[in-house]
Amino acid sequence: MIAYVTVGADDLPRARRFYDAFLPALDYGLSEGPEGLSYTLPIPPGQAPVLPDFYVKPTFDGRPASAGNGAMVAFEARNQEQVCELHAAALAAGGTEEGQPGFRAAYGPRFFVGYLRDPQGNKIALFSSNPDDPARDG
Repeated sequence: MIAYVTVGADDLPRARRFYDAFLPALDYGLSEGPEGLSYTLPIPPGQAPVLPDFYVKPTFDGRPASAGNGAMVAFEARNQEQVCELHAAALAAGGTEEGQPGFRAAYGPRFFVGYLRDPQGNKIALFSSNPDDPARDG
């Protein structure tokens, strides 16, 4: 199981504006400190933490942050409507378009996804495969 994902950011206020546009809607809470932004899911009383956590941090070596070529972080939305809403909110908060929400022929008939990049260039996917939503061929 993946425990956490970390992406680098040179401008934390700009990164926060971007990630705050959609992560709270996916139930992530934020704690912010000198080490960066920590987005975590709530822990129900008496239960283990829900993973993965998502961190946005300055680089440890002090060199500029860079996006990984071929790296992407995907967040699951509740349904197709939420994918569209959060994709639009993230773009309005400083993201750049990398693929409008919709179905992709290469994926299953229920995989609805939108792609974008955060202000640092990290690729983000927002997707849903909710069985209650329409399928690609339906």
